[in-house]
Amino acid sequence: MDIKDNKAAHTQIELVVDSPIFTTETRLGMSIIIKQAIYHTLTRFHAGYFRITLSLCSQALLWKVLVDEGGDYHLLRRVFRLIPLTAFLLLWLLSLLILVSFSFLYITRCFLHFDMVKAEFLHKVGVNYLFAPSISWLLLLQSAPFVDPEAVYYTIIWWVLMGPVLVLDVKIYGQWFTKGKRFLSTDANPTSQLSVIANLVGAWTAARREQTESAICMFSLGITHYCVLFVTLYQRLPSNDRLPLKLRPVFFLFFAAPSTASLAWDSIIGKFDSSSKMLFFLSLFLFMSLVSRPTLFRKSMKKFNVAWWAYSFPLTALALASTRYAQEVKGGIPHALMIVLSVISLVVSLALAVFTVMNINILIY
Repeated sequence: MDIKDNKAAHTQIELVVDSPIFTTETRLGMSIIIKQAIYHTLTRFHAGYFRITLSLCSQALLWKVLVDEGGDYHLLRRVFRLIPLTAFLLLWLLSLLILVSFSFLYITRCFLHFDMVKAEFLHKVGVNYLFAPSISWLLLLQSAPFVDPEAVYYTIIWWVLMGPVLVLDVKIYGQWFTKGKRFLSTDANPTSQLSVIANLVGAWTAARREQTESAICMFSLGITHYCVLFVTLYQRLPSNDRLPLKLRPVFFLFFAAPSTASLAWDSIIGKFDSSSKMLFFLSLFLFMSLVSRPTLFRKSMKKFNVAWWAYSFPLTALALASTRYAQEVKGGIPHALMIVLSVISLVVSLALAVFTVMNINILIY
């Protein structure tokens, strides 16, 4: 009987595991943590982060141009045919995903933290990056593998994207030559060229659908204010020579503007003529002038910052201009120059992507 009683006792042993109980306090704590994370992200996120999308979208356009199967190109140009079309599609989709995410974050910031957006608008550097979202979308529109430039919706999209650019043009340019809060002699800095680039990229995109009048209009706005801005910056007035050290990479925008101008004029005329070549040579000279002075950027490279992405877009714009120059002039030297600039642009973009992934906590927190 004792043995049976022991067996019965053993069989009655049960293993009980307590399941976690989510109390109201626990749910409330998780809700507070999520809200704090969203608040922290929206307060830290600013228009300067669109430097990343400028780089990615321009890279997607460069890859599309390089892997283009049409035309009778030089032997050196055919090296880029080794790049699989799938790589371009993946890059374009990645650019689209990041641009959509950034745009959603910034629109949310506009609704929830409009005071911060207003502070950006009043800042002499921050206001210029308000043009960056439109530039990114215009570049992505040009590189889209499924968009027909001849379609009506292409024009509609162009007008939607150019709307913010025109509003900012009227506000900023109007204050430059009238009584306003902004004086060009005091507010001019290298990032001011983004307003010019936005108009030139708009003209470039419009010319692809043969919207000649719209393209010439935007080109005239861009090139006129570029001349005024270039002369102002070239004088290095004491009042506008106060750019923070960490923003030194934005000096590369000096050759991004003439590069996009050459591409815009090429699209309007339909040929990379003497005017386009002069603008391309100017951008090439400014590029050589900057890279020959590495000490100018040494202090800004000590610690990773999103401003580093300012290196990539101008290099890609210069590489894009070199592809049109090589296609027009032909010959070994122009194509060798195109390959060198394209490889530099690609390597810099990849390096920046790696640094960004390695320092993602710095950007988020």
